[in-house]
Amino acid sequence: MSRRRSALMSAALLLPLALTGCGGETEKKTDAAKPAPGFPYTVDNCGVKTTYQAPPKRAVTMNQHVTEVMLELGLEKSLVGTAYLDDQVLPEYAKAYAAIPVLAKEYPSKEKLLAANPDFVYGGYASAFEAKDGRTRQELKKSGIDSRLNLEYCTKSKTTLDDVYREVDEVGRTFGAGDRAKKWIEASRASVAATGEKLKGRKAVSVFVYDSGDKTAFTAGGKGIGNELITRAGGRNVFADLDKTFGDATWEQVVARKPEIVVIYDYGKTSVEQKKQRLLEDPALRDVPAIKNKRFAVLPLSDAVVGVRMPDAITKLAAQLAPETAR
Repeated sequence: MSRRRSALMSAALLLPLALTGCGGETEKKTDAAKPAPGFPYTVDNCGVKTTYQAPPKRAVTMNQHVTEVMLELGLEKSLVGTAYLDDQVLPEYAKAYAAIPVLAKEYPSKEKLLAANPDFVYGGYASAFEAKDGRTRQELKKSGIDSRLNLEYCTKSKTTLDDVYREVDEVGRTFGAGDRAKKWIEASRASVAATGEKLKGRKAVSVFVYDSGDKTAFTAGGKGIGNELITRAGGRNVFADLDKTFGDATWEQVVARKPEIVVIYDYGKTSVEQKKQRLLEDPALRDVPAIKNKRFAVLPLSDAVVGVRMPDAITKLAAQLAPETAR
């Protein structure tokens, strides 16, 4: 007897049993077909509208701050790959991060990315979806892969804390972790408010962010979350008029704007001490108040982007701009 005929006969014998049931099996199948709570979920991310019938199951994160968003939301089991650290992941995420395959030290090639068989790719910077590398969101969609870009790189106006909260909320809802996202947002709002209370009535200090650069100063402009970070921490970004997230300023401009404090972003091969020495040894900067008084604050780059570090970063920077707030 053929396997096909045998299977058909077995099905025929089982059919009466199924029909004589009280209908519970049908109800179970109906229940199983119901979508997960919160789905379908439709989100418009940076002009790309996507409807999710269920949470992605095989996600890849590219850039540290979006990896940390996922880990904060307890979504490490949804990650089949990650890439591109700017500095060290926070200690509370270290164990979960260690269990995720690292696809590349920086960005993986398109081939290596596709080899991980993701159904979702989450990029922290626009460069995660670089056209020249064949990783555009449109190209990924052709391969059946949904994607998300961190809001800092598609927000038309200035990036604010509301964008941070929206980022976490939308990622949480995309992966069915909306409740956890909501709790994080509530706690974060309380933390930021507490820091604001400590700074109430205090005059803002002028701040120059030194990211990198030699011939020019690569700094935080007024459009990115770095500007909001400085403001919330009791500072005033001297390059808030630069209509970019990051951009170049001349050293003459730095001198003219007389910052009282330099905030150094710590990442990459150039150490904080090397950056300090570059500034302290430049004769053109010797009369800049921050340089003359050797007033420096330091933040990891991961603290200064749209991600889950932002509330604590505000507290940390406030303690450096106004030490009395740390008491």
